[in-house]
Amino acid sequence: MTRKGHFFMETYFEVTITISGQEQSSLLIAELDALGFTGFIEESTCLKAYIPAKDYSPQLLADLCKKENCQFTKAAIEPTNWNEKWESSFSPVLVGSFAIVRATFHQPVKEVEHEILINPKMSFGTGHHPTTFLMIQQMQRLDLRNKRVFDFGTGTGVLSILADKMGAMSTLAVDNDEWSIENAKENLLLNGTKGVRIEAAAYPPENDRFDLILANINRSVLLKFIPTLSRILMPNGNIIISGFLKEDQELLIEAATEANLSLVTVMHKEEWLSILFNKVGEDSPTIFQGVN
Repeated sequence: MTRKGHFFMETYFEVTITISGQEQSSLLIAELDALGFTGFIEESTCLKAYIPAKDYSPQLLADLCKKENCQFTKAAIEPTNWNEKWESSFSPVLVGSFAIVRATFHQPVKEVEHEILINPKMSFGTGHHPTTFLMIQQMQRLDLRNKRVFDFGTGTGVLSILADKMGAMSTLAVDNDEWSIENAKENLLLNGTKGVRIEAAAYPPENDRFDLILANINRSVLLKFIPTLSRILMPNGNIIISGFLKEDQELLIEAATEANLSLVTVMHKEEWLSILFNKVGEDSPTIFQGVN
C-alpha cells in the first residue's frame, strides 16, 4: 500500500524500518498511520514511512519499534516529486478474474470483469493494502444492480467506483479528508463514473437509507458508528467492514450483533479481516447472492 501526494512542500522525515515480512509491514502501517505518518512505501526487507518534521515524535516511534522488535533509521528529505516516487513502486492489483485496480500508466487488462483506474494522492485505497483487497473480494459476493450504496470513508473512491460498475443505482461516498475528496472526484472522472456523489463528511447521513454500506476505516471508528450504520441500512441490506486485525474480530461481531446485524462471512488476508453482515428484515429483498 502506498499513499501519495503531488510534492512534499515542507520538511519531511523518511523513516526506514527493517521488517521480517509483509505481515509485519501491514501491522506497522496501521500503527504508524495513527502516529501521523502520511506516506508509505513497502519493499521486500523494509518499510519506508514519511511524516512532516513538525509531527515527528522520536519517543513514540522508538516505543513502537521496541514493541514490534524492529530497527529504524531517519533521514530528512527535501521537497520531492512524490508522483514519480509512487509510480516507480505501484503495480496493478488483481482480485481474481473479478477486478483489477491499476494506474493510467499500466497496460489495460481484458481478462477481468471490472477494471478500475486509480491515481491516488494522499488518500487510502489503491487495493494494495489487504483491507481494500478484502473489501473488493466481499463485494464480489453481492448483486448491486439497482441498489443504493453508502461508502463511509471513501479514500480514493475505489469501492464506490466498483459499486457503480457493478450496477448500483446510486452511491454516496463521504470522507473527512480534503485530499481524499479531491482525489476521489478525479478518479470518478477517470472511470467515467456517473452514479456516485462525493461529499465531505465525518458522519453517516442520519436521514437516508441504503441497501449496502461499505466501511473500510478502523476499529475505533467502526465501533463508534456501527449502531448508526445499522439504523440507516435497509432491512435485508448488507454492510461490509474492514480496517481491523484478527484480534478485533469478536469485538466487532459483538457490536454488530447488538446493532441487529447478522454475520454472513469473514475473510482474512495476512492479519487483516473483512466481515460481511446482513440486517435481518422482511421489507426488501436481500442482495446477498452467495458467490464463493
